[in-house]
Amino acid sequence: MFKKAVKILAASALIFGALAGVAFAKQKVVIESWRTDDLKLWKDVIIPAFNKHYPDIEVVFSPTAPAEYNAVLDSKLQAGTAGDLMACRPFGKSLELFKKGYLAPLNDLPGLENYSDFAKSAWTTDDGKTTYCVPMASVIHGFLYNKDLFAKYGFQPPKTWQEFMDLLAQMKKKAPAISPLVMGTKDQWEAATMGWHNIAPNYYGGEAGRKAFLAGKEGFHTDGFLKGFEVLAQWAPYLPRGYKAVSYSDSQQLFTQGRGFIYPAGSWDIGVFHQMNPKLNMGAFKSPPPAGASKCYISDHPDIALGLNPASKNKEAAKKFLEWLTTKEFAELYGNALPGFFPLHNYNITIKDPVANQFLSWRQQCEGTFRMTYYKLSDQKPDAETDLWTASVNILNGNQSPEEAAKWIECRLSSWYQPHKHFHQELNCK
Repeated sequence: MFKKAVKILAASALIFGALAGVAFAKQKVVIESWRTDDLKLWKDVIIPAFNKHYPDIEVVFSPTAPAEYNAVLDSKLQAGTAGDLMACRPFGKSLELFKKGYLAPLNDLPGLENYSDFAKSAWTTDDGKTTYCVPMASVIHGFLYNKDLFAKYGFQPPKTWQEFMDLLAQMKKKAPAISPLVMGTKDQWEAATMGWHNIAPNYYGGEAGRKAFLAGKEGFHTDGFLKGFEVLAQWAPYLPRGYKAVSYSDSQQLFTQGRGFIYPAGSWDIGVFHQMNPKLNMGAFKSPPPAGASKCYISDHPDIALGLNPASKNKEAAKKFLEWLTTKEFAELYGNALPGFFPLHNYNITIKDPVANQFLSWRQQCEGTFRMTYYKLSDQKPDAETDLWTASVNILNGNQSPEEAAKWIECRLSSWYQPHKHFHQELNCK
C-alpha cells in the first residue's frame, strides 16, 4: 500500500511539474533580418529593453547575410520554417510577399497612428488601404566631410551647387595629394545611391517630380532628371586617383584615414566611421541646391520595417513586440543605438550623436523624398534601379555622355513601363 501511494505521489509530481512548465514557459518570438551587424545590439540593448515590459516573451534575433536574405527568407516561408517576425525591405519586395500571403495586414495594430502616411508608404498597398509592416527607420543622403582638413585649409561647407564645385576645384589646387571627393565606381551601386539619388532631387523637384515621372509626364531624358546626370558628370575630375578600381570599402578606408576631404554619404555610414576611426572629426552638409532655388530637397529613404508572419504560432506575442516598436521609447533607443538610422515615428526625439543630428535637422529645412526607382520602376526587368547603377557609372567613367545614358535608361524602362510607352516612340528606341 505504501509503495503504491509513493508511486501515485511521484506520478502526480511529474504531471504537476509538466503542467507548471507549460504554464510558466516563455512564449518565443523569432525575428528574421538582414542586419547582421546589429546582432549584438539586439541581444544587449533592444531585446532587454522590451523584456522589461514583457519578461514572459523570449525574443530571438536571427539575421541572414544581406545579399542572401531575400532568397533565404523566400525558402523559409515556402517551407513553413520562417520566424514570427521578419524585417521588411521597402516597396516592391515586401509588397510581393504581402500579395503572396506571407505578411499579415496590420491596420488594427495599436500605435500605427504614430506614423505619417509618407512614413508608411514603403509598406502600404498602392491603394493606401493596408499597411503590412511597422516602419522602423529611414536613412538620409548627404555629404560627410573631414572637419580637421577643412579647418587646416580654410574651407567652409558649401550652400549652393556652384559653391560646391568651386570648393572641389580649390581642394584639387591647394591639396593635390588629398581627394576632394572620396567615391569609386568599382561596386557600381555607390554611383547611383550616393551620387544620383543624393543630388538629383534638387533638380527634379522631390516628390512632385517623382510623381510626374511615375505618371509619364517626365522621363530620365527630360528636365531635372537629365540635369541630375549632368551635375553627376561634374564629379569625375575630383574623384580619387584610379577611382574606377576603388570599391565601397576602399572609399571608407580612404576617408577614415584622412585621405579625402568629402565623402558622398548615406547616413548609415556614420556609425561605421565612428567604429573605424573614433578620432575622425566629421561634419555633414546636405546636397547643395542650385543657386537661387526657393526650396531644397533631401533623399530621406525608408530602409527597414518589421512585419508579421501569418503562419506564426505566437501571433499575440509577436504583435506585442510590434506594438512596442511604435513607441517613443523604441524610437529613441534605436535612433541612438544606430546613429544614422532615423526612426520614422512622429515623435520629437533626441538623437545624441552630433553628426546624425545634422542629418536629422535637414528634415526641418528641406522637403523629403525617397529613391525614386524603388517604387514601381523596378518591378520588372530591365529594372530602373540596376540600370541607374550602370548609367551613373558609365557617366563617371566617361563611357557615355549624360544625354546618352539618360536615353539608354529611358528606352529600357519605357520598353515595359506603360506610362512611359510614348517616350519609347519619341526617342526611336530599338
